[in-house]
Amino acid sequence: MPKHSETRHLPYTAEQMFDLVADVRRYPEFLPWVSAMRVRQDSETETVADMIVGFKGLRETFTSRVEKSRPERISVDYVDGPLKYLRNDWRFRPEPGGCAVDFSVDFAFKNRVFEMLAGQVFGTALRRMIGAFETRAAALYGAGSASTSTTGGTSDGSSSSSAHSAA
Repeated sequence: MPKHSETRHLPYTAEQMFDLVADVRRYPEFLPWVSAMRVRQDSETETVADMIVGFKGLRETFTSRVEKSRPERISVDYVDGPLKYLRNDWRFRPEPGGCAVDFSVDFAFKNRVFEMLAGQVFGTALRRMIGAFETRAAALYGAGSASTSTTGGTSDGSSSSSAHSAA
């Protein structure tokens, strides 16, 4: 089961990063492989949405419940689709010159073929998706000047530190 967590230090406020991640309607504009979003329900504290994802000829719809605790945390729980489970957490912590974004994702597919495909491309796909959030933040809020160093875990859950945020 793919699992990953890491922390990014970004030159944006916790509120800015919270708003970017919480705005699921905009995901098709900048997230790779997300072709459409349909928001079923939306409030200040919860969003339920269907995300259509396409990759290498495969197309799947995932339904998720997004719990929002402004501006500290966003938690995503799986409702329906091709997964056994999905848990995705974002935490936003103010710090000098910006904020720290703690990101974690843990999921498993019901279908073994999907699981094998996900395992082969998980690291690359995750880097592209996290990079897409950072690029979107720079486009919305400006490039900023703080460091983007990362301390995080590898896709197998072990810890590592390197110079280097999902759904």
